[in-house]
Amino acid sequence: MIFNELYIRTEQDLADAVNTLGFVPFFRNSICGFSVSEHIAPAAWFPDEGDGIWEWKGPVIRKTGCAYGKFIGKKAVFISKEWFPDFANVRRGGLDFDELYDFGMAQYQDKVLYKLLEQHAPVTSSELKFLGGYGKEGKKGFDPLIARLQMQCYALISDFVYQRDKYGLPYGWGVAQYSTPELFFGEEFADDAYARTPEESYARVLAHLHSILPHADEKQLKKLLK
Repeated sequence: MIFNELYIRTEQDLADAVNTLGFVPFFRNSICGFSVSEHIAPAAWFPDEGDGIWEWKGPVIRKTGCAYGKFIGKKAVFISKEWFPDFANVRRGGLDFDELYDFGMAQYQDKVLYKLLEQHAPVTSSELKFLGGYGKEGKKGFDPLIARLQMQCYALISDFVYQRDKYGLPYGWGVAQYSTPELFFGEEFADDAYARTPEESYARVLAHLHSILPHADEKQLKKLLK
């Protein structure tokens, strides 16, 4: 299946796309046609009644076991359980976070937030901000820090949490719940992520992107992996 054949009408369509294609960006990006927003039925994007794409994110994460987060161009992407280890290996350069920090490739403020996440995950963004003292009267920069950890594949969104009414029914916008890939996927993640060299993982991911995006050129695809 190639990405341009995709058309999403239901939650199951989205879950199937994640499992089949491996990489499914939510919003438009530098490659034309490479997003959910360009291949979704209008009724699912802005439903008159019932759930739509905005409510499907959490169920699709749970159903497929995929990674979800700001992985490409600081925009949200679903990446399947099959492909995320190689993608993370590329972005991490083969290093776990402690190694990254020890080599002077991460800032102290990144380490503070990462360790906080590691200790409390799964944890919502509001809880993480409170625990870390981020906010109007506290430390600044939570959003760019958590976005950077996602781009480096040291953090992901593990689910979305909703407020509930007196009947126990969810309402409002879902709040992102964060975790680390190691905690979300389990012990096997590190073995899978570092089973190959970053160069080998890069070649595998690039070849796969070529297969699902035959209309994109090499330069465009390599830009996605930066």
